[in-house]
Amino acid sequence: MKQEYKEYWQSFTDNPLEGRNHIVSSVCPQVFGLYAVKLSVLLVLIGGVQKSGLAGSHIRGESHLLLVGDPGTAKSQFLKFSAKLMPRSVLTSGVGSTSAGLTVTAVKDGSEWQLEAGALVLADGGLCCIDELGSIRSHDKASIHEAMEQQTISVAKVSGIGM
Repeated sequence: MKQEYKEYWQSFTDNPLEGRNHIVSSVCPQVFGLYAVKLSVLLVLIGGVQKSGLAGSHIRGESHLLLVGDPGTAKSQFLKFSAKLMPRSVLTSGVGSTSAGLTVTAVKDGSEWQLEAGALVLADGGLCCIDELGSIRSHDKASIHEAMEQQTISVAKVSGIGM
């Protein structure tokens, strides 16, 4: 693989942007044009590098991408392509999604409580694609802010309520 990488870029030493454009055009090939969107999707799929500062600050390496556009502009096509390409990915729709379905929910199984993972937990270390994000209720959107900003999901422990 490393040799193929070197050979590929050696063939574009005179014009590396042509090599980049060749790779970008292979992203979601069923969609014509939209090279800026394809490059953005590719950069999200590749990811970044986490950095930790000396003072204990932490900069996450993952970036988020919000695709906004008119109906029929291939937003869902990009999500489906990305979800198929990434080995650990979850594709969900915002229509009818709740904070429990996106993060985690507690389910009573007999006399015991169990946690069931939502879309964001299942996509940990991978890619979570949420189509129709505008359809999620505002209080349910608030639950995914922590996951996006802090890369964590908190679960409140409830005790003494008829358990």
